[in-house]
Amino acid sequence: MIQGALDELRRMNKRQFLYQCLSFGMIVSSALMIWKGLMVVTGSESPIVVVLSGSMEPAFHRGDLLFLTNFQDDPVRVGEIVVFKVEGRDIPIVHRVLKLHEKRNGTVKFLTKGDNNSVDDRGLYAPGQYWLTKKDVVGRARGFLPYVGMVTIYMNEYPKFKYAVLACLGLYVLVHRE
Repeated sequence: MIQGALDELRRMNKRQFLYQCLSFGMIVSSALMIWKGLMVVTGSESPIVVVLSGSMEPAFHRGDLLFLTNFQDDPVRVGEIVVFKVEGRDIPIVHRVLKLHEKRNGTVKFLTKGDNNSVDDRGLYAPGQYWLTKKDVVGRARGFLPYVGMVTIYMNEYPKFKYAVLACLGLYVLVHRE
């Protein structure tokens, strides 16, 4: 099967090959434009995230795809599910707001905790940080699709799976091209 696809690739003339490359480039650029558009509409640097652990069960399970918004005018509320980034960690965390701490000058700090965790998140925060602020928030969960993000998790945990998916997509494109 792979040999057949390679033979077909060799039989393509330069114009057909260029057309395939341009089509692929259009798909990639369209995806990037959609992503940037979602960032503008939702106000979030990452409008879609995948839940990577079971810390939010039963509300969200590992592999659930979350849709986020992050409008700066909306106040943070206790019970709300936020996605936040902590200094020194690359991957955002999805947890529920447990406590609010409002100062007289109007600043608001808050504490989070995973629904399935026994303790709050102070152990996850940067050293010396005991509360989160609005600048730490990537977004707030507004909706989800169950288990749709499992493909992303499999591709990160099993790199060979990623190459298998890419190979299958490549073969599909080669076999079903016009």
